[in-house]
Amino acid sequence: MEKSLNINQIKDCIPHRYPFLLVDRVIEWSKEEGIVAVKAVSNTEPILQGHFPDDPIFPGVLVIEGLAQTAAIYGRLLFEDKFSTCYLTEVSNARFRKPVRPGDLLRYEIKLTKSRAPFYWFEGQAVVNGEVVASGTLSALLK
Repeated sequence: MEKSLNINQIKDCIPHRYPFLLVDRVIEWSKEEGIVAVKAVSNTEPILQGHFPDDPIFPGVLVIEGLAQTAAIYGRLLFEDKFSTCYLTEVSNARFRKPVRPGDLLRYEIKLTKSRAPFYWFEGQAVVNGEVVASGTLSALLK
């Protein structure tokens, strides 16, 4: 596995910024094995002020978006400067198994499963405390 990436290196890979940057750190990555990144879910997340405010739950669509951002980072690392834009084109087989709450550390795990340039397919799962909380297949257009 390669070394980790900090938030500034992540910002060099994808255009997302606060409050929509949903990846805090890349823990490890390799061309062969995939990428692992994390996001610390905080009670101060703007979306949690209105998403079940008496019992805040981090929205599942944002968990999937975090997986998509991790896949985009991975694509940028794999193909370096061969593309400048990554567009999510499809989410399939999305499953939500457990709620994500403030204080949870989301671990995004992504693997590249297929490519037919300029389209790429990824399998991903989000894990909290060793339990899968969400998973799905993502496709993206890299150009």
